[in-house]
Amino acid sequence: MATSDRANRDLRVAVVGATGAVGEVLLNVLAERKFPVGSLLPLASERSAGSRIQFRGESIAVEEARPDAFEQVDVVFFAATGGLSKSLAPEAVRRGAVVIDKSSTWRMDPRVPLVVPEINPAALDKHEGIISCPNCTTIGAVMTLEPLRRAAGLEEVVITTLQAASGAGVAGTSELEAQEQALQKGEALKSDVFASPLARNAVPVCDAFREDGYTLEERKLTDETRKILGLPSLAVTATCVRVPVPVGHSASILVRTERPLLLDEARTALANFPGVELYDTEAPTAQDVVGRDEVLVGRLRRDLASEGLWLWEVSDNLRKGAATNAVQIAEALGERGLL
Repeated sequence: MATSDRANRDLRVAVVGATGAVGEVLLNVLAERKFPVGSLLPLASERSAGSRIQFRGESIAVEEARPDAFEQVDVVFFAATGGLSKSLAPEAVRRGAVVIDKSSTWRMDPRVPLVVPEINPAALDKHEGIISCPNCTTIGAVMTLEPLRRAAGLEEVVITTLQAASGAGVAGTSELEAQEQALQKGEALKSDVFASPLARNAVPVCDAFREDGYTLEERKLTDETRKILGLPSLAVTATCVRVPVPVGHSASILVRTERPLLLDEARTALANFPGVELYDTEAPTAQDVVGRDEVLVGRLRRDLASEGLWLWEVSDNLRKGAATNAVQIAEALGERGLL
C-alpha cells in the first residue's frame, strides 16, 4: 500500500505479547494517545492464545502469533520475547507491515534504527521495515544525556542503575510479591527470576554475566547509548542493580562534558528538553514517576574530584522505558510520512 494511502486512514495494528506486562501498558498508551487504530489484533504465544484483552472498552480475543497473522497489518508492536521477534518480525515485514520491536534482538543491527524520538527521529528515514526500541534503562539515561551533549558535548559517562522488578516482566513482579509474602509468613524465599532473593535486598546482577565481568544488561546500556547518541567512541560504563521496587528505574549518572558546563547551563538544557522534567531542589524517586511518561532528573551537582556533573534520573520502565517510546516511534513514522 502506498505511504499516502496509509497516512489517510486508521491503521490495522498488531501487538505481539499483548498479555505481558509491557503489552498491557502498550494497549493503554495506544488508547490514551489516541493512536489511529482502526482495528487491533492482539497476539501472543500459543500458551496465551484464546485469552482476552480489553481495548477502548472492547473485549478482544488473543490469537496465536504466527506468520500468516500479519496479512494486511500496517504496524506490528513486538512486546514479547526476543525469540518471537527474531522469527516473526521478518515475516511481518515480508507481508508489508512496519515492525517496532521492544526486545534486544535487533538493537545493534547496523541496518535497524534504534530510536528515542526526542533524540534521533531522523534515523527512522532509513528503516528497512524493522525499528528497534531501546532497553528500558537506556531510554532514561539517554534522555538525560542528550540535552548535555547538545550543550557541551560528552566525554565520559558513568552510570549506576537501580532497576525495578517489572523490568524482568510479569514474572519478576510476581516473584517479588511472592517473596514479600513469604517474609511476612517467616517462610524461605525462592528465587527463580533474579540471581538472589530481591525482597529487602539489592542484587547487583541484571541478566547473565559475560566473560569480561559485565552483565548483558550493562553492555546493552553502554552499546545502545553510543548508538542512539551517534557517539561510537564515547567512554561510557555501567553497573546495573536490581532493587525491590515494583515499577520505576533509577540511575545515578556522572557526566564529564567536552567543555566545562556550568550548573545553570546544565539546568537550562535539561529543563528545556522535551520529555524531561527537572527537579531543581528535590530528589525525584521511583514512586514519583509511576504512570508518567516524563523522565525526572534531580540532584544536579558538581563532582568534587573533577569538572564533571552528577545527576539522578528516574523513569517509568513500563511506559517511557517501553510502551510509550514504542508508540512515539509509530507517531513519528506517521509524522514523517513513513506509515
